[in-house]
Amino acid sequence: MASHSERRNAGTRGPGSARDRVLDAYETLLIEQGPGGATLDAVAAAAEVSKGGLLYHFNSKESLVGGLLERLRERSARDAELMRSDTAGTVAYYLRTSMPGNTSPVGLTRTYLATLRIADGTTSGEAARSALADVDADGLAALGEEIHDPVVAWLVQLVGDGLYLRTLTGAPLTGGVSTDELLDTLRELLAARS
Repeated sequence: MASHSERRNAGTRGPGSARDRVLDAYETLLIEQGPGGATLDAVAAAAEVSKGGLLYHFNSKESLVGGLLERLRERSARDAELMRSDTAGTVAYYLRTSMPGNTSPVGLTRTYLATLRIADGTTSGEAARSALADVDADGLAALGEEIHDPVVAWLVQLVGDGLYLRTLTGAPLTGGVSTDELLDTLRELLAARS
């Protein structure tokens, strides 16, 4: 039988939990309105929880930021696992999920974008930049398992970053190059470099 604290905390960490709704609302407000629009009151209202309910999970704005950065790191680790297990390979997964319309299946794209909004010009900027660096390290480590040349692995990551930037900004891809053509060219470059 579950203890009182286990029953009380049941559902507080899983998908659809009040905690997740608060983090989802916080992400949305950061993305749509920036840090200034993501007040505790606004987050509680958007999450459809009382302010007391929000404070139960996150007792301060700093705690809420910490929850977002924890979510970012968890999603990054899960995304790296998926990258490593993708049948098409890590490079194909990385580039595919960097393309507009093909974001990470674990919600990493939204959380990353929300974190970018607090990475500069807020008191939490240093912590956010550190978390973003951890995400970059996760991706590079996974790419490095397939691409043994660290320079080439980093170049592939930079190509993915450029594609990802277009995803985040909504800018169209230019040059008339398809994802398959890009991937084929990168594979040829990788083979030539080996």
